Amino acid sequence: MAESAAVEYRIDRRSGVATYLQIVQQTKQALRLGLLEPGDRLPTAREVVEATAINPNTVLKAYRELEREGLVEARRGLGTFVTRGLGGAAAADDAPLRAELADWTRRARAAGLEKDDVSALFTAVLDSTFEGDRA
Repeated sequence: MAESAAVEYRIDRRSGVATYLQIVQQTKQALRLGLLEPGDRLPTAREVVEATAINPNTVLKAYRELEREGLVEARRGLGTFVTRGLGGAAAADDAPLRAELADWTRRARAAGLEKDDVSALFTAVLDSTFEGDRA
């Protein structure tokens, strides 16, 4: 069984996204990237509260949502543990794509785009690329 996973939640209070959903989304991203694997323990609510200054009930709500989705399991007195990963390639397999994306992001920044501009552009391209995949 793995120790507490190296996931650090970053809360953007200006994003308009509910805080508990940011935790859910960041956990899912860590699962997709292979940063979290089955058996890993999520940070305790107290650890998240200390790092982010959010309400403990918000953390617990996020963890309950992840549990409802079958991604984690709360074990009384032990913590919350990852029960399954999310598809996609292993982190090592995506290294070339990650390098290309990092290079593209640096070029976009050098061209004067802000983080939100890059995010909007990437999302637009992503949506158009996967448009036909929707059922």
